Amino acid sequence: MSTPTRTTLGTLGQVWGVVGVLCLLGSAVYRLTPYAIDALSSPLTTVQWVLLVIYVAFMAHAEGYKGFQKQFSPRVVARARWLGDHPTLLRVALAPAFCMGLFHATRKRLIVSWVISAMVITLILLVKLLDQPWRGIVDAGVVVGLTWGIIALLAWLVAGARGRALPVPPDVPEGA
Repeated sequence: MSTPTRTTLGTLGQVWGVVGVLCLLGSAVYRLTPYAIDALSSPLTTVQWVLLVIYVAFMAHAEGYKGFQKQFSPRVVARARWLGDHPTLLRVALAPAFCMGLFHATRKRLIVSWVISAMVITLILLVKLLDQPWRGIVDAGVVVGLTWGIIALLAWLVAGARGRALPVPPDVPEGA
């Protein structure tokens, strides 16, 4: 089997995929941070402080470390790398969605990616209903997790560019 040649379209898709995902995550951090700051600026009860610390630590571990650092971020890089070698106009145009595993993925990856996306959207809608400081407490945890995700994505991007093997596969259909 011959090694695919890197094309301008492939490079464009790879860059657009990663940059688009970074912009999506960064936009969420930018929009949620004011709510977290507002909550931290208000007088919190002892119970609220305890819940804030516990929730932020939980989100750092569950969302940041386990979700982003161990799974999502290296998979985005793996899928971007694969896209760079196998570009099509549709994949490149929708590269951020491709890199997040929302199309042209194994059946399992499609199910997991779409279920997680639906759960995130549902949680966003529910958290918007919370009053301060509760919304800010939740958003503080989310901001920590997303920021960890951004850093992890950048770290995996650098590691991948240096030739380090990624710990997850790109999860593309066989023979694709």
